[in-house]
Amino acid sequence: MSEIVTCARLTPEGSGGRSAHSWWIPRLPRGVPVARHRVTEAMRGWGEPDERIETAALVVTELVTNAVEHTAGRRIRCRLLRTPGRVRICVWNRGRRHIPALPGPRSPEPYGASADGRHDTEGPGPVAVGGPGDGFSLASVAEDGRGLMLVDVLATRWGTRTSVSGRLVWADL
Repeated sequence: MSEIVTCARLTPEGSGGRSAHSWWIPRLPRGVPVARHRVTEAMRGWGEPDERIETAALVVTELVTNAVEHTAGRRIRCRLLRTPGRVRICVWNRGRRHIPALPGPRSPEPYGASADGRHDTEGPGPVAVGGPGDGFSLASVAEDGRGLMLVDVLATRWGTRTSVSGRLVWADL
């Protein structure tokens, strides 16, 4: 499925309080704070609560950082879509360099979680789940993928789409 189709599931600009912002940034480390600033300003303009703005800024930071570090294209496209009760962040890049194995996205219970609370709807595999008594620690997880573990916790749903032209990662808040 194309980047446009996946991100357009939340209809942009139109009736029912729907709106969207879309922009390109350079695939350079300096693009990360630009994306964060654009998301923050757009959501403030929409009157979103501070907690949701902070969450969105953190999520876009992680998604754009991954695109900067693991892709080969010159630009990254960011898109922010809003409908009543939901904001979707989309980060799309052309070309691939090394793309780490991604932890699988999780869906909230209403979408059909598995027995362990995880449901792999669009990703390659489940996120490592554990607690202090299980010997699980963040130090035991490779640095690649830690940001997506954070996205998994903060987003109500997220997913990826990969094609010959690049990869889209999206997250719903």
